[in-house]
Amino acid sequence: MAVYNDSIDRANDAGALVPDKIAQEILKEAPKDSAVLSLARRVPLSTKVTKQPVLSALPAAYWVDGDSGMKQTTSAEWENKTITAEELAAIVVIPDALFDDASVPLWDEVKPYLRQAIGQKLDAAAIFGTDKPVSWGTDIYTGAVTAGNTVVLGAGSDIGVDVARLGEMVAEDGYGVSGFASRPGLQWSLQGARDSQGRTIYTPQIGDTRAGLYGYPLNEVVNGGWDASRATLIAADWSKFVVGIRQDITFKIFDSGVISDDTGKVIVNLMQQDAKALRVVFRVGFVAANPITALNSTAGTRYPAAVLRPTIAS
Repeated sequence: MAVYNDSIDRANDAGALVPDKIAQEILKEAPKDSAVLSLARRVPLSTKVTKQPVLSALPAAYWVDGDSGMKQTTSAEWENKTITAEELAAIVVIPDALFDDASVPLWDEVKPYLRQAIGQKLDAAAIFGTDKPVSWGTDIYTGAVTAGNTVVLGAGSDIGVDVARLGEMVAEDGYGVSGFASRPGLQWSLQGARDSQGRTIYTPQIGDTRAGLYGYPLNEVVNGGWDASRATLIAADWSKFVVGIRQDITFKIFDSGVISDDTGKVIVNLMQQDAKALRVVFRVGFVAANPITALNSTAGTRYPAAVLRPTIAS
């Protein structure tokens, strides 16, 4: 449901920020970034719609018959994947009186959480297809499930065996796992998990050392964009998933103008109501490439990702 009349007000949202005296530090959880932006390949887009060539047919080699046999010809083929930049945006309205009375810089407090909201939308759309633009095509989860690259949690003797099978599925299709995305808190399930030789499969983050699973990065999606009912973990060759940036996240503050709903009704008049508005805009595209490999030439059973599912029915 579209919302056009939401704003930060003194009574309900920001009252705690304007008492007579208050410490300048707000107790809050740090905003979370996008896992897809961290893992996938990022490319700049010079236009709204961009073509990404993907190998679709491999060249072949042939034995030559004897010393004077004829050498055969071969070729390679490419197909274009379309990356379409779609717009994510939001507007935050704050009355001038509240802004002036606040004991903290409100815009600085709001901006990181707008970034988090954008990251949540991007991850949910690219990974699970939630509220996904039609132009983006198939999401990662659906692509992996359609190709049959799934393991049900508990299928093996332990979670380490299940995760290893995911990596094997990706390798059997001709790709190499470059990292994992998972539900929040999975790292705690991996503490103490070992392979058949007794070696730990998971290394927690210590200082600047990044958390890793079987030696590859593990990114828990903690911005609210992960659907734990459908997937526990995704193993992928993330270089095959492309995020196209047409316009990076930008902020602009307005002190005049009107905000209206989808019928044209004016909801807020910034000048008349003594308010300011902060607008955030991000134009981004996403596409999953599934290039042909030497190990699997059938697109329908080939995919550069595999999913660890919590149940068979999800």
